[in-house]
Amino acid sequence: MEEEEEDEEEDMFEDAVCTKTSARVSTPLSVITEAFEDLADLLKPRWKDRSEEEEEVGEGEEEGLRLDAFCSACTHVSVLFGCLGFAFKFAEMEYVSKVKDLVEASKTFDTLQNILDLDVEKETVKTPGSHSRNLRRVRQGLDLIRAIFEQFLITDHEYSLKDAATTAYTEVCAPFHTWAVRTAVYAGMYTLPSREQLLLRLNETDQSVEKNMRRYMEASRPIIEYIDKLYIERNIKLDW
Repeated sequence: MEEEEEDEEEDMFEDAVCTKTSARVSTPLSVITEAFEDLADLLKPRWKDRSEEEEEVGEGEEEGLRLDAFCSACTHVSVLFGCLGFAFKFAEMEYVSKVKDLVEASKTFDTLQNILDLDVEKETVKTPGSHSRNLRRVRQGLDLIRAIFEQFLITDHEYSLKDAATTAYTEVCAPFHTWAVRTAVYAGMYTLPSREQLLLRLNETDQSVEKNMRRYMEASRPIIEYIDKLYIERNIKLDW
């Protein structure tokens, strides 16, 4: 039984590849984008309920964002770290391990709020290995991809992926990494693929990659903000 569960978890990450249907071929980036758009759609009624009933705890807030749905979307993102190569190997390994922990947690906890509330009660929010700490790291991974896409799109073709990734990493992750990790990541930036190589790995064109990157940026932003708000509402600072 345990072997079957492990196989199912591995399949979740193996499924994050190009999938072909009779209508079209889905690229890794389009699969990720669609997954996060679906996840963002789940948030819309909750944000609406909370803005309309600020003094009441509505049904949407009680239910919260389901952890299994969140994990399902997040499993696809590891493919993007893989496409970036050695420079982001550490980020990929950390991200995948944290998502797998949350996948395991989803068998016990229904929502993101549930894992945070338990860690708050146990005073283990920032403890290495806690679900709340791992959720924070996964959130940073999602934001790192968003920032890389943003830098990739706001510059012309003369601006290298190395420059875009360096700016994004400095903004999102560097403040929370040790000197040794930062040094290794910055050194690895020189091994990043060229813009053309990245498009080839993602099976995208200049036109399609811009469309899908913008879609991910738009869909992931409310999810990232939602996670941040869960911490802030529990008086947990975001400087870690």
